[in-house]
Amino acid sequence: MKQNEAAEKLGISKSYLSEIEKGHKEPSLELIRKYENTFDIPASSIMFFSENMGKSHVRERARTFVASKIISLMTFLEDKAERAHAD
Repeated sequence: MKQNEAAEKLGISKSYLSEIEKGHKEPSLELIRKYENTFDIPASSIMFFSENMGKSHVRERARTFVASKIISLMTFLEDKAERAHAD
């Protein structure tokens, strides 16, 4: 979704949303509730995500987790392709 569409759905200006996304402004609890209702995302998830964004260990754990899943998928596909060529 484009930023202007999200801002419109939330009833705020695009520039205000941009400032929040850049970390220059903090959203009010009322705005977090609007996110919750508009996008069907629990406020607790929004808060947890925002609290942990700046923590490098959380970001690194997520990166490691995603990388391991991608490697597993690639290995699976490679094995499947090798078996198909062997048949």
